[in-house]
Amino acid sequence: MPKPGIQTAIPKRRYRLGAFTLTVLGEIDSNDGIDYRYILAVIHGEDPEPGMYITAEQSGDGNGRLLDMRVVLPDGDEIIGRDAAWWQLDPFAERGIEVVRRVLNLSDEVPWQLL
Repeated sequence: MPKPGIQTAIPKRRYRLGAFTLTVLGEIDSNDGIDYRYILAVIHGEDPEPGMYITAEQSGDGNGRLLDMRVVLPDGDEIIGRDAAWWQLDPFAERGIEVVRRVLNLSDEVPWQLL
């Protein structure tokens, strides 16, 4: 899966985590056929393009209550969980930050909410 096909989105939260800026997007309109609830975009330093995305997207569970969490990196993507809690911003942001800290080996860094 390539990076999410974001056409429009509203920034809901922004965090600083070491040299990284994490932006949680909501109200997403995409052109890739995926129904995103939230996308967490991870930007390193001054690079204008995110190098990682964490998404909460409609799952194929058939009842529409669960969201899949997907990690999207330049070399591929993987669904890492499914939960109804990610319909809410706080649980999604908290879990997304945990994933970013683990993947980027930033366990000593404390996230600071900017927005």
